[in-house]
Amino acid sequence: MALTKKRKEADGKFDAEQLYSLVEASKIVKEITNTNFDSTVDVAVRLGVDPRKANQMVRGTVSLPHGTGKDVKVLVLCTPDKEAEATEAGAEFVGLDEYIDKIKGGWTDVDVIITMPSVMGKVGALGRILGPRGLMPNPKTGTVTMNIGQAVQDVKAGKIDFKVDKYGIVHAAIGKASFESEKLAENASELISTLIKLKPSSAKGTYMKSITLSSTMSAGVKVDTKSVTA
Repeated sequence: MALTKKRKEADGKFDAEQLYSLVEASKIVKEITNTNFDSTVDVAVRLGVDPRKANQMVRGTVSLPHGTGKDVKVLVLCTPDKEAEATEAGAEFVGLDEYIDKIKGGWTDVDVIITMPSVMGKVGALGRILGPRGLMPNPKTGTVTMNIGQAVQDVKAGKIDFKVDKYGIVHAAIGKASFESEKLAENASELISTLIKLKPSSAKGTYMKSITLSSTMSAGVKVDTKSVTA
């Protein structure tokens, strides 16, 4: 496949085989991003784990210090006594039965769903719809809680959840191309630090195998793992 002029120009700005620091990689990603919109910057971390083994599953949440740059739409499924708390915290959609019916009808135009333990019986029935879309509330990610207001605020402020895929890779959005490179690096560093803390005791050999930064439609820039795990 022939490379476009813009792709050739981007490739000329860095060495695809060289390892960079997080700050250097963030600067390069900004330089090689040439979309007509504010691209999302992603990090892909390949871990030395076997996700097929329950004791090597890496999953968790992290609050990015500078947020994701995305306007997160939140649905709170709760009882009437919690509705005011959810609304005041900034949730776009608040209710229970009417939204459960909407979801059964195919509506999933939200980024995060937060609920409470007492209504999980109803929400659980939506698993086949919400699960494949990554929207199913889970206590491990803080989206099944009685502290509804705080959960909404955390998500709005940049709290994200992550989970290693079947290939042993964690993918996460850490900001926008319009962010300063230092802020992108700090967001990435926060995620990586969290992943290091979550290292399974059963994982053997090299844990953090590779780290790559990229933006929407850009090439990947390799990060020196030693620079972030020392």
